[in-house]
Amino acid sequence: MISFPNAKINLGLNILSKRPDGYHNLSSCFYPLGWKDILEIIPSNRIQFTSSGIAIPGGNMNNLCIKAYNLLYNNHHIPPVHIHLHKIIPIGAGLGGGSSDAASTLKMLNNIFNLNISTTLLEEFAGQIGSDCPFFIQNKPILVSGTGTEFNPALIDLSKKKVIIIHPNIHISTKEAYSGIVPKAPKNSILKISKLPLSNWKSLLVNDFERLISLNNPEISNIKKTLYDSGAIYASMSGSGSSVFGIFKEDFDLYALRIKAEYSSWAGIL
Repeated sequence: MISFPNAKINLGLNILSKRPDGYHNLSSCFYPLGWKDILEIIPSNRIQFTSSGIAIPGGNMNNLCIKAYNLLYNNHHIPPVHIHLHKIIPIGAGLGGGSSDAASTLKMLNNIFNLNISTTLLEEFAGQIGSDCPFFIQNKPILVSGTGTEFNPALIDLSKKKVIIIHPNIHISTKEAYSGIVPKAPKNSILKISKLPLSNWKSLLVNDFERLISLNNPEISNIKKTLYDSGAIYASMSGSGSSVFGIFKEDFDLYALRIKAEYSSWAGIL
C-alpha cells in the first residue's frame, strides 16, 4: 500500500501559557497543503524501515513511523512490515512532515490489517507520538488549542488561492524555538481573526515564534518581504520555522516570484 503524507501550515500561532508538565498551551489554525512525502508499507518477515530522498537524522528504528507501528503492535499484535519513506517535505521546517508520516502509518496499518480502529482512537494513538500527529488523522483545517491536540472546526478555505512555501534550508529545533518565548494571551484570538477577510490578516495574524527566530535567521524576514513585495495577501513563518509561506490570488504567476537561488526547496500549491 502506498500513501502520500502531506504538509501543513500554521495560520497564526500563539503561545498562551506554560503548563505544570513543562509543555505549553497554544492556539493555532492548522491547514493541510499538497506538498507530500511518499510512504509505502508491504508485508515482511521482520519489521524494517528504510528511506530515500532527504536524509532523515537518527537511527532507522527510531523513526516516528516505527513508533506508530509499535503502538499498534503493542495493542493488536500486527505482523511485521517493511516501511519505506521517500522524504520530500523538509525536516525541521514547521510543516509537520514527520507527524504526517506517522499519522499516515497508523491509518495505513489500520486499513491493511482491517483493525477497524475508530478515528477517535487513531487520534489518541497519534497523540502519543507527537502533538501535531492527531491533526493528520482527519487532515482538514482545524483550530487547535491545549498542547495542540484539542480541535475545533476552522471555516477557512484557501482552495481558490495559491499558497507558496519557501524553505531556506535552515533547521530549527523545538528547543531553539521555545528558548526565548514569553507566553502571553494575544489581543485578538485566532478564531476571531480567521473570520475576517484574508486582507486583514497581515496586521493581525501573528506567529509568536517568528520574531525571535528571525533575529538569528534574517533570511526568514527577507523571504517574507519578498513574498509581500511579489503580491502576497498574507505571509508568515509556519510553526516553529523555518519555512515561510505566502498566500496569493489564484491567478498569481509563479514566474513573478523572485527568490534567490539558494532557496531551492519550495513548492507552489494550487
